[in-house]
Amino acid sequence: MPTIATESHITVNRRASILLFSPRLAWKNNAKSFHQVVIMIPIARNSVLWAARSQLQPTRKLSQPASSALARLLSTLAVLEQRNGKLESSSLSAIAAAQKLGGSVTGFIAGSGVKGTSAAEAAKIKGVEKVLAVDNDAYEKGLPENYAPLLVENIKKGEFTHVVAGHSAFGKSLLPRVAALLDVQQISDITGIESEDTFVRPIYAGNAILTVQSTDNVKVITVRGTAFQEVETEGGSAEVTDGADPNVPAMTEWVSEELTQSERPELATATRVVSGGRGLKSKEEFDRIMLPLADSLGAAIGASRAAVDSGFADNSLQVGQTGKNVAPQLYLSVGISGAIQHLAGMKDSKVIAAINKDPEAPIFQIADVGLVGDLFDKVPELTEKVKSA
Repeated sequence: MPTIATESHITVNRRASILLFSPRLAWKNNAKSFHQVVIMIPIARNSVLWAARSQLQPTRKLSQPASSALARLLSTLAVLEQRNGKLESSSLSAIAAAQKLGGSVTGFIAGSGVKGTSAAEAAKIKGVEKVLAVDNDAYEKGLPENYAPLLVENIKKGEFTHVVAGHSAFGKSLLPRVAALLDVQQISDITGIESEDTFVRPIYAGNAILTVQSTDNVKVITVRGTAFQEVETEGGSAEVTDGADPNVPAMTEWVSEELTQSERPELATATRVVSGGRGLKSKEEFDRIMLPLADSLGAAIGASRAAVDSGFADNSLQVGQTGKNVAPQLYLSVGISGAIQHLAGMKDSKVIAAINKDPEAPIFQIADVGLVGDLFDKVPELTEKVKSA
């Protein structure tokens, strides 16, 4: 007879939303697995806190942090992403998660001439014990079809217990292939680590939180970039050594890319972001309103999916569940109603400000500062005041 343990309670998060916890513990075919579901019900910021708790104690403790003895047996391979010899921010997220797991942390990077550039940069990160580097032009652009066999070879050779990468386009393309080659289940977009085998990830556009316990020998994980504290990029002295290169014939070939150069900050890592929505009505109005505002604040420009689908902004600027996840110090939304898919990509921002003519817009439920008014009047006025400040 399987044992089932349940627990439920209600609390309030920092965005004044009620969180309803309902974990279930179940065994399927004698394999231990459980899922904890957290359903988020938005409420107004000044709502009364109501707390209730009831629980049925399980016959055993669900999960325990790794003991110091167990931590010594853990070994994590952090898959690092580079562009033109410089580490991408997703690499730092992967290392931060790897360090939280405990045990040894090894970085892995491949590309053209990486030993003297991005690998040396990774070696300076505090907490990294070793960096495996593979100098080969075939891996320079991180094509997953070419990169996956290379990574699997090094995972097997190093006998790593965990493989972690950022939840970027690179990580999302690469790690599912790696997991398939290793015959394990991949765990995507985690935002928390409860133990060496138990991880937390958002589902349903961030409206529910799933806790997953993995019994695979190798855990293959992608990490949300905004979920873990930044690592110290100086003070480390890791050894850079040659990684194994199976020299598997390349299945795909990089042809070309077209990049748009901009002096504005990178959206994914900017400390200030201004985002426009469908309320801007056209691409011409989007550019006329949003570009001066962004430049006056020194901010990156983002957009809702509705604005992107309407042709107001490029797909690379999309913030949300199917776009980029951002967590700037300031997030200013203009003409965005606040669909849950958009909120999933920016709700971790430190300060959220919103301008919308609809006082009932969902964006105001999570905003720290809100302005109800016509954006075509208010935003130019705000831009001029910022410029003159």
